[in-house]
Amino acid sequence: MKLRQRDPIAATNVASRADAIDLDKPIFTLSVASEILEVHPRTLMMYEHLSMIQPKRTVTNRRRYSRRDVMKLQAIQTLTREHHVNLAGVRYILALLKRLHNAGVEAPDGLKNLDVSQLDV
Repeated sequence: MKLRQRDPIAATNVASRADAIDLDKPIFTLSVASEILEVHPRTLMMYEHLSMIQPKRTVTNRRRYSRRDVMKLQAIQTLTREHHVNLAGVRYILALLKRLHNAGVEAPDGLKNLDVSQLDV
């Protein structure tokens, strides 16, 4: 019996594409996302109303959150809870951090724990 050898580069490419697809796949319902984030579902609906997050919708108009959405919501929570920033400031800070990341500039010391590299801001 002959075993096929795997191409490590091809396997890496497939894995990285699978990770990218998984980040945007709408899999979490409103209740599951609110449990993950430990917030009331109405809070997530408020963030949507303020256009801070745009969950996908099913054919029956139910919200579905992707992993990228949950990551962005976690960043929002970090800024509001730990740094006491209001939602207008959160929007501004996330946009600035994304610009700094795209320019290759390091984030300020207090905000280094926020990874905006994979967020849609």
